[in-house]
Parts: sequence; structure tokens; C-alpha cells
Amino acid sequence: MNNDQKRMFLAVVLSGLVLFGWQTYFAPQQPAVVEADATKQIAEKAIEKNAANTAKLGTEVVKKNDVVSTSVEAFTLSNNGHSVTVNSDLSIQDFVNPGAAFDFFATTGVEKPFAVQIGSGASFASKNFTFNQVSPSHIQGSNSELGIDVDFEMNDMGKVSYKIGSKTAYRYRVVLTSSEREEENRQIRQFSYYTQKLQHMKAGDSDEDDGKMRWIAIDFNFHLFAMTFKDPIAARLNAFESGEFRSTFVNEMQAMEGSIVFSKKNYDLLAKLGDKLDLSIDFGFFGIISVPILRGLQFVHDYVPNYGLAIIILTLIIRTIMFPLQFKSFKSMKKMQKIQPELTKLKEKFKDDPQRMQKETMEAFKKAGANPLGGCLPLIAQMPIFFAFYQVLYNAEEFVGSPFFGWIHDLSIKDPYYVLPVLMALAMALQTRLNPSPTADPTQKKVMMIMPLVFGFIMKDLPAGLNLYIFTSTIYGVGQQLLVYKLTD
Repeated sequence: MNNDQKRMFLAVVLSGLVLFGWQTYFAPQQPAVVEADATKQIAEKAIEKNAANTAKLGTEVVKKNDVVSTSVEAFTLSNNGHSVTVNSDLSIQDFVNPGAAFDFFATTGVEKPFAVQIGSGASFASKNFTFNQVSPSHIQGSNSELGIDVDFEMNDMGKVSYKIGSKTAYRYRVVLTSSEREEENRQIRQFSYYTQKLQHMKAGDSDEDDGKMRWIAIDFNFHLFAMTFKDPIAARLNAFESGEFRSTFVNEMQAMEGSIVFSKKNYDLLAKLGDKLDLSIDFGFFGIISVPILRGLQFVHDYVPNYGLAIIILTLIIRTIMFPLQFKSFKSMKKMQKIQPELTKLKEKFKDDPQRMQKETMEAFKKAGANPLGGCLPLIAQMPIFFAFYQVLYNAEEFVGSPFFGWIHDLSIKDPYYVLPVLMALAMALQTRLNPSPTADPTQKKVMMIMPLVFGFIMKDLPAGLNLYIFTSTIYGVGQQLLVYKLTD
């Protein structure tokens, strides 16, 4: 294999690695999508049932693990526009948050997504309690047979504090139930849980794990339904294809307390709710940079109430701040362009003497003051900012329903006409043409020119806000590059 073939092979392999890495670590996997019509019918059915939340449900036979409970009743807690329907068997069937963009059923996907079961030997089952409505926002209950007392109280932020206590120690299991779903913006319904780090299991997958739980949740489309624990609890986690997610606590307990919330995944709101729920917003490895970027977007939005414009303005500010680093990169690229003909001659002259060719090439770099890595290092330095910006635009709730202009009605979902991905790909192709080619091989040059098109295809279904950021950053970078080239001629 000659040197040209080796370089060609290396270029293809590197391109493949870039695409594979992107798809593996940044593009969410695509589970099967639930049919929209079926989902709508289920949602309408759930709304009809929830209209009678405050009434007695009558005699309902609940059979789990061959244990039967009867006379399940529903009680509603309400405060400041928030409400939750708690059943006497410690299940929850509805949760209303006036600040949510989507309703509870749209987030969870099932009519009863939450239940607390009590262990008896090797089995667990729901048990019925007798409840007393202390106030509109407070209920208390007990099961005299087991000697267990429960207490639920909602504050004005919609946070439901719970306490479970008994003289006898019991093992408990919390069951979250959901259904498989993916939106156009690639938001996947999943079970999230926090131990020492944030982890996920997709709804409808079969999986297992264990650890000390700080909270568990159903996480979907920028909304979170979560149960937190005051003290970390050792638990065994099992997800099933049926959509169940079981948190079975390892040890018997006499007391358990924490909170239950349903909220938009707004960073500041979740931080106020506490219990490290703000960590459900997965900013990834570069989270330390993502939070300042989010703060910057919020700051700009305070003065320019359009998140699309805020993305453009903040992108221009960041690119301008980094221009001194870019200046060195562009200057090095220009020098590389100037000596390209000389490098081609050296390659032809010493094609049978690789060591001599390498020596002469390095001498040519030194003489021209060009650094072959000069264009790469600044790019590498910018990668953390790129990935941090990506995570913010992909995960921040602020962009849900936020319009830009014209056909862009929601920055959190894809551009419906793919205008931004096309513009982004064209801008990247222009930038590629401005960069010096590392080789004279025409095949390798074609591979480099194809990469913007491949990247545009990858980005076409990702949020419009993310495409807007990359397009703005690229086109502004092209302008900076042309300016440096003109100054260094």
C-alpha cells in the first residue's frame, strides 16, 4: 500500500470514527414510536377518568402477586394551582402542574404510573389504607393490619412531601410504569435515577442495576415525574419490556420520607425543588461549561425576548472572545496554503526516499513559519464549547415551544423544511474550501468535501436551535477566516 493509499484509508477511517462517535454518544437511539392515534385515544380515555378524581372510585379489585385489595378510593391534594390524585392503595393516577408544557399522561404514557408496594416474604403487593383529608393540601392514612401510617402534603410549588412510618420494619418496592415513546425532537421516554451519577434505562427495555438511590423518575420530553428520598436508599432496579421499572429496597425500614414532583425540567426550578433534581438535566461531560452557557442565553433573553436571537448573539460573542486563538489558527492555515505547491514538488522529488521527503518537508514548514498542527489545536480547544452548547440546546427546557422567525415555531424540534441543516452544510462546505488541503490527492479532497454533506444529514432531525447555532458559528468563522487571510496576504 503506497503513501497515498494509506492516507486515503486513514481519512476514511477517521471519518467513520467521527460519525460512529457522534451517533453513539450524542445522537439518541431510536426505539419504536407509539402510534399517534392510539396515544390520542388513550389520552382522551384518561382525561375522562380523571374527571372523577375527587369521587370515590367504588369497589376495585387490585390483584398483584396473588394479593387482593378492595375499596380503593381517590383523594386530591391541591395548592396554588397544582394538584395530585393519590389513591388509597398508595398509587398516583394524575398530577397537574400549571407550569407544565404537557400534561401528566403525555409524560408518563399510562394511567397509573406510580405505586408503592409492601413486602411480605418474597412477594410484594399494594395494600389499601384508610385516608383522612386533613386539608385541601394534606391527607393522612393508616393500615391498622400492618400498623403503617402515611402522610402526604403538597406545598405551593407543587412538591408533595411524603412520610411512611411503622413500629414494624418492612421492605418496600416502588413501581414506575411507562410506555415506549420517541418524539420528533428525539426525546426518548426513559426511567432516570440518581445514585452518585445520573443514569437511564429506556422505557420498554429489559435492564437491571443497583445502588443507593437519591431519586427515581420517569423522564420524557423536557418533563420529569420523580420520587426522591431524604436519605439514600440501597435498592435493586429492574426494568421490564412491559414498561415496569421496579425499585426494590434491599433493607427493611421503619420509616421512609422524601418528596414526589411533576415538573418541567427547568434548571432553576428543579434546583429550588432540591434533592439534586437539577442533575436530571444531562449536560454531559462538559456540564461545567454548559451551565454558564445556559446562564448566558438566559441573560441575553432578558433583553432580547427571542431565544433564536439569543443563540445568535451569544454565539457571536463567544466566537469574538475566542478570535485571538482563531487568528493564530487561520494565519497558520494561510501559510500552509502558500507552501502547498512546494510540498507537492518535494513529494514528487523524493517519492522514493520517504525519510528525505519528511526532512525536507519539515524544513519547508520551518522556513515558512507554518505549523501543520496550527489549524488543529485551536479547533480542539473549541470542542468543549461546541459539545457544551450542544447539550444545552438539546436538553434545556427553555427552548420548548420557543419560536424563532417564520417557519421555525419551536427551537426544540427539527426544522420542518430542513432549511437550517442545508444552510449549515453549505457554510461548512465553504469553510472546507478555505482550509488548506493536507494532501494533493484528489480522492482525499473529495472525501473532505463530502463530510459537510454527511454532517448536514446527521443534523437534519436534531433541534432547530442546535442547527441555528452551528450555522451561525460556521458562517461567522468563515468571515473571520477571510479577514485573517486578507490581512496576512
